[in-house]
Amino acid sequence: MMVIHHNPDCSTSRNVLAMIEASGGAHVVIEYLETGWTRAQLLGLFAAASLTPRTALRETKSPAAELGLLEPGVGDETILSAMLETPVLVNRPIVCSPKGVRLCRPSEAVLDLLETLPPGPLHKEDGELLIDAEGRRIG
Repeated sequence: MMVIHHNPDCSTSRNVLAMIEASGGAHVVIEYLETGWTRAQLLGLFAAASLTPRTALRETKSPAAELGLLEPGVGDETILSAMLETPVLVNRPIVCSPKGVRLCRPSEAVLDLLETLPPGPLHKEDGELLIDAEGRRIG
């Protein structure tokens, strides 16, 4: 079973979800912009993925700069509190699987978490080939 913390407005997140679906594995989609986060949930995900609030902070297309979160010296506790109040501040997608937890940015990071690779050809959101027509992983 895989869990994807998903933002349907994000092309990378949509591509990761498509790869999970194409691999045929069971999965759950959590649209975190609707559900929000809990402190325990974020701390658990970050610990499992070897992230900190700073490294998981979405810096572009988010209010991070306006909130002053990109300034030097802003602590992880401040960033975490902001993420709880404003879920879009968490970079996406975060995928949990029996093989581990990872921020799947770039999208091909999800391939290491899948039990079975999806059939090819498979491309990234920018058109780059990830899996060829014979099902071989590129790169």
